[in-house]
Amino acid sequence: MTSIKVKFRPSTVVGHEGSIYYQIIHERKVRQLPACYKIFPEEWDDKRSTVATTHNSDRKPLILSIRERIKWDMERLAKIDRKLNATGLPYTIDDVIDEFNRYASEYSLFNYMESVIAKLKQKEKVGTAGTYRSTLNSFKKYMKDQDIMLDCITSETMEGYEAWLRNRGIIPNTISFYTRILRAVYNRAVEEDIIENRNPFRHVYTGVDKTVKRALPLAIIKKIKALDLSLTPSLDYARDMFMMSFCLRGMSFIDMAFLKKSDLKNGHLTYRRHKTGQQLVIAWTKEMQMLVDKYPENRSDYLLPIIRNPGTNERCTYRNVGYNINHNLKRIATMVGVAIPLTMYVARHSWASAAKAKGIPISVISEGMGHDSEATTQIYLASLDTSIVDRANSLILSSL
Repeated sequence: MTSIKVKFRPSTVVGHEGSIYYQIIHERKVRQLPACYKIFPEEWDDKRSTVATTHNSDRKPLILSIRERIKWDMERLAKIDRKLNATGLPYTIDDVIDEFNRYASEYSLFNYMESVIAKLKQKEKVGTAGTYRSTLNSFKKYMKDQDIMLDCITSETMEGYEAWLRNRGIIPNTISFYTRILRAVYNRAVEEDIIENRNPFRHVYTGVDKTVKRALPLAIIKKIKALDLSLTPSLDYARDMFMMSFCLRGMSFIDMAFLKKSDLKNGHLTYRRHKTGQQLVIAWTKEMQMLVDKYPENRSDYLLPIIRNPGTNERCTYRNVGYNINHNLKRIATMVGVAIPLTMYVARHSWASAAKAKGIPISVISEGMGHDSEATTQIYLASLDTSIVDRANSLILSSL
């Protein structure tokens, strides 16, 4: 049986803070495990072996925080001892301390999340790794770069983070984006039996709000298509990529960027969505071919003139090109009197909205991206005869 107690050692200098440490006794051997918490003698309750608040209200938040951290440390030490004991193999105090120190270095949120990001990159899930990196950077700013142990993440921690994001003007869907990723990381640690689930996300927002409609009517799409931009190649190119996305049933820009010429066979374009891996087949039309033919200098293996120099940092290239396109689309929006911020994603909304306006059933396309989750639309599309969707696309393109 292992005994674990919290102890206080006063400073040898009068008026200075003393140190908290853990006394561990196992098989008649005694070890002291230093903690990093400092308190004054009057803040130590020797009878209850715990820190206590005093009349000094300025230190109350610190004392309460130390008390909470000691509680987590004690629980962690007890859990380590139970796990070592459950193996049925002999172990020493040093084994308990080594495991405790290893836990501190590997199972802090920052370190654990870094390992998750590294694994995602190894699996070539670069996009997902990027979203995890953005979330980690955001949480680090909230914590002022002070790391936190996974088992110290509480409901109060997450509620504080949510309030911090809200006070910075972050919209609910972005807040939910961050909290859902943190929850996924936390749940992974629970599944790996690193921590016990304390449900720290139960009071924070992890849903998805319906976004403001960003679809353009066909009349505006026609105006964009009809613009004479021959004297401004950068605007002409941005308009062409927007129209190509619309023609390709609202294809996302990342999927457009990585289309290969070999994906186009026998009058059909076959590709897999980067986001879901779902395979889609699109009937190739004369409108699509006309846009491709405008860029005969594209000699790469890619179908569209987005990544023009394969072998470079292709993801960085498509992001930069996308940024420039969206910048130029905002100039185009001014030309046609569009008030909403015009981006490549608007093409996706607009195609779905046009499909709905043409009386296409919800089973073919879900309400112009006004669904509760994108997964719902993906499920609908996955179960359809692609010829139905192609007929819908022909109806839309014939209206241009």
